[in-house]
Amino acid sequence: MLVVQNTNPFEMGVATEVFGLDRPELPGTPYALDTCGPGSVTMRQGFFTLTPSAPLEALADMDTVIVPGHPTPSSAADPDVLDVLRSASANGARIVSFCSGSLLLAEAGLLDGLRATTHWRYADELISRFPAVRVEPDVLFVEDGGVFTAAGSAAALDLALHLVRLDHGEEAVNIVARRLVFAAHRHGDQRQFVDPPSSLEPGPSVAAVQEYVEQNLHAPLTVADLARQTNMSVTTFHRWFKQQTSSTPQQWIIRQRVARARRLLETTSTSVETVAAQTGLGTATNLRQHFRRLVGTTPTSYRTSFEQISAAI
Repeated sequence: MLVVQNTNPFEMGVATEVFGLDRPELPGTPYALDTCGPGSVTMRQGFFTLTPSAPLEALADMDTVIVPGHPTPSSAADPDVLDVLRSASANGARIVSFCSGSLLLAEAGLLDGLRATTHWRYADELISRFPAVRVEPDVLFVEDGGVFTAAGSAAALDLALHLVRLDHGEEAVNIVARRLVFAAHRHGDQRQFVDPPSSLEPGPSVAAVQEYVEQNLHAPLTVADLARQTNMSVTTFHRWFKQQTSSTPQQWIIRQRVARARRLLETTSTSVETVAAQTGLGTATNLRQHFRRLVGTTPTSYRTSFEQISAAI
């Protein structure tokens, strides 16, 4: 993780919590985290100082480089920082930014021609200063070309959990999310902020509806079924659920079915046909269709690649 003068301590804390702490529930040592920077630095607002565990130059040899929020997003960055980020990218590192850190990546030229996001406050600046970047201002996080960018500080946690999912699978990310008391499945294209439900409050808990879905993923589920759980009409429930989650009920259900399928593919030798049945997707063809759309590969290929990753850990 890059650490420079006036770095945002919250985003440092996100990276430390997810990638820097021991996780006895997980096999082996999932990550080893270093803070890399130019000597002792003072955090934003001057609350404390930090001595990085490695010099700035060490970033160039890391497997993953995390850039927290840019301390001065409207100003030119330190040329040494830009150079080491370019070197890390050239060496094949996975590049990750949180919040306004995307402006630092853009200044280093690492986002040219790529899709990226940032905190909504800095979206216009990213667009105007770096026209070669394809800015998506309304989403939580974006991945393009091996570069990952997250929106505001809280979205950094969504992206961090997404990286755990990519590296270690659904079961691992669920373990970490439970420890954090945080949702494991806020997808990247969810909006950065959601309009309040206004006249629909007070209302039932979304968590209660989602728990019902989790317990019944093996069965057919309709919007009418969920509406009955909340004593709402189908129309009112559909509007309420989308206001709360930025997703339609059916879209959310399919994502949960695919997430359950990923866990089964990771942890069992169950056939694809049986996985489809156990997750409520019905047929292997239906599973493959949704799996490829949401995961980017086939269930069989996913199982094979995950087995290879597990063997290497």
